[in-house]
Amino acid sequence: MEVEEVERLPRLSRVAVCGGTHGNELSGVYLVRELLKVKKKKKKEEEDEDGGAMSVLLVLSNPRAMQQCLRYIDTDLNRCFTHACLIGPTLDKTPYEMRRARELNAMLGPKGSAGAMDLICDLHNTTANMGLSLITYSDHDWICMHIFRHLQRQIPDTPVRYIHYDVTSKESYSLDSVGKHGFAMEVGPQPHGVVRSNIYTTMKSGVQYMLDWVHFFNSGVIFDGGFMDVFTVVKHIDYPRDGETHNITAAIHPQLQDRDFCLLRPGDPLFQTFSGETLRYTGSEPLYPFFINESAYYEKGIALCLARKRRVKIPSVREYL
Repeated sequence: MEVEEVERLPRLSRVAVCGGTHGNELSGVYLVRELLKVKKKKKKEEEDEDGGAMSVLLVLSNPRAMQQCLRYIDTDLNRCFTHACLIGPTLDKTPYEMRRARELNAMLGPKGSAGAMDLICDLHNTTANMGLSLITYSDHDWICMHIFRHLQRQIPDTPVRYIHYDVTSKESYSLDSVGKHGFAMEVGPQPHGVVRSNIYTTMKSGVQYMLDWVHFFNSGVIFDGGFMDVFTVVKHIDYPRDGETHNITAAIHPQLQDRDFCLLRPGDPLFQTFSGETLRYTGSEPLYPFFINESAYYEKGIALCLARKRRVKIPSVREYL
């Protein structure tokens, strides 16, 4: 009988949990505030009492946007973490979020360096019906993928999915990319500027189970390999628009609304025009839609994202000793 080799990976000693990267996504804002209160009350971190020690840095990423309950002040902070943005000169006219990105890079990175955080979890909400999704740039980051499997097992009543943005032809741009490992934890549906108790609780559970997994990993637990589903992004689709005004001329079709991660086949209803006509999906292959009708993406020209679902084998892992 063949014995599977165990992948040995470095300890995760420094973990960051970030909320408020978008200032109106309130579950992460209130969760990080609550965790900061809890941490302040503790005289000593529980993790410091045993061999599974790790430090957890709690960060409110975009304070000015949070104060005004806006997604951002000048520009989207979660698009400001390319090397070009991080190393450019800081001038009086430099957008606030670009300056803040450089501060966060100094705190959590520098990006791509040996001194960067071992793991960054960046908390987000979506108005789309996506349950709890981990969004990453890798389909072979065994740390993130094992955390995902742990969340699936621990939160069986909530759909948990792993989304992979393939950036082989370009650079990652989001806050979580500053760490050696990182992901966005996206939880919805929740309107922006609102906090819903059930969505907050799901996010809180996700963060706690993620930290539990890191603790187990640092304590020498071996996590068995296996198979998992990965949704790899293929493309985005914009709303139909007027050729002259560029205003949208249709909304997501009622038969598609709220059906994130349900297979969309060629010929299925996609949009309903404001005059009542049904526009159908004309793609050449069935794909899985998500971020359906995300309110923050109207300005980006994205009505929904489409992904292929793949079965990926991941190895057993343990901390490198």
